[in-house]
Amino acid sequence: MFKIGLAEDDVKIAALIKSGLEEHQYHVTPIHDGSLALTEFKDHEYDLVILDIMMPGLNGIEVCRQLRAKNKDLPILMLTALGSIEDKVTGLSSGADDYLLKPFHFRELLARLEALLRRNNKKFTPHNILNFADITMDTYSKSVERAGVTIELTAKEYILLELFLKNPNRLLSRQYIAENAWDISFDTGTNVIDVYINFLRKKIEKGFDKRLIHTKIGMGYILKES
Repeated sequence: MFKIGLAEDDVKIAALIKSGLEEHQYHVTPIHDGSLALTEFKDHEYDLVILDIMMPGLNGIEVCRQLRAKNKDLPILMLTALGSIEDKVTGLSSGADDYLLKPFHFRELLARLEALLRRNNKKFTPHNILNFADITMDTYSKSVERAGVTIELTAKEYILLELFLKNPNRLLSRQYIAENAWDISFDTGTNVIDVYINFLRKKIEKGFDKRLIHTKIGMGYILKES
């Protein structure tokens, strides 16, 4: 999981960005003061930093300059309401890699963030791609492959596999699966979860050497490599 540092003094904006990015599997640390942000980002390792310019304690330009002096490779995205050419030039000249104006569309923020991460990390995978072992799921095209072989799934099987791929190596109870894949409470009198698990297993495991979905008797199921 990529670690994102967020220096933003507007608590509501920071909360919205944090919530949105965490839905896409990023870990976000929001800080509302420039001086505190500088200390945090200098003392701990982050994969990318988002900086507002107008903050208490220390402005984003100075935070950016000092971060860049310490780490020339850290991706830095300026997110600010200051939109004049002079403001942009100042921000980029201070060491920022990109400059995005408020108000902004979250999809654009996400795309810019991913472009910076892709440029700086060869292992980066876009948020629409889920990988585990030799399985790849594209949540845009709703396609699934295993070892390069296309796997055709029903809508329910797809939702079930997506749930596993978002929770690898985590034991999922039948109740958790029912609530998150079916949006219903678990009924102990039905075996619908087990039936669909078996359907999914047949499609993603038949003809392949490794089993991926394992049963913990009386507890649930887990996606892991044997």
